[in-house]
Amino acid sequence: MKCIHGGKAKNDRIDSHKIAKLIRGGNFPLAYVYPKEMRATRDLLRRRMSIVRHGANLKAHVVNTTSQYNLPPNKVNLKNVKDREELKSRFSDPAVQYNINLDVSILDAYAKELNSVESFIEKQAKEHNPVHLKILQTVNGIGRILSLTILYEIGYINRFDTVQNFASYSRLVKCKAESAGKSYGTQGNKIGNAHLKWAFSQVAVLYLRGNKEAQKYLQKLQKRMSKAKALSVLAHKLGRCVYFMLKNETVFDEKKFLKG
Repeated sequence: MKCIHGGKAKNDRIDSHKIAKLIRGGNFPLAYVYPKEMRATRDLLRRRMSIVRHGANLKAHVVNTTSQYNLPPNKVNLKNVKDREELKSRFSDPAVQYNINLDVSILDAYAKELNSVESFIEKQAKEHNPVHLKILQTVNGIGRILSLTILYEIGYINRFDTVQNFASYSRLVKCKAESAGKSYGTQGNKIGNAHLKWAFSQVAVLYLRGNKEAQKYLQKLQKRMSKAKALSVLAHKLGRCVYFMLKNETVFDEKKFLKG
């Protein structure tokens, strides 16, 4: 695009001509147009994720406020309605109590609305791509929300020509910065889809939960690298596995996955 902004004369006609030449030469790649029928549902799912994060901040505020006033740690589960009710009479200062009540009221509203939103998104997914939704849920660790996230952030898997392109788009690989035979670390780590990066990182952790064979595989990786890097390698492998599962429309085979 420097060919456009660096020119001496600039107008719409010149700009369009230069862009056409860049496209013809393959130097100006076309952007992917996300399927129109799935776009609104994807945006709703992203909105749900931001609301969940805000709810987590509210729960952290309750915990921090309890610590700030030297009270015993909360033994209540803020996900439960009955436990949240107990917080409405915990603080002696009326201003502090009002502040906590505000958090609890918003959490109550979120809990009510999120259940409805999640059910609606799941219903839409079963209409848009029920086969891939079921395939994703065959992986240990991919549940309701993660399957929806991966499904809608990918769109159509056929838009990725190779598994390397998919891994790069999902931020599962790092690009080395080299010059004159010397390595200067990595760059471009934030180029790609942040939602897929989060989803596969979560899948890697959940896949290990209660899975002895997967835990042995992680320990095998840790003999050659740190635990954090081993988890990243596992997330990358799970991402590659999901690519081929959706591409070939096959279910998850754990024995084949751990042997590969």
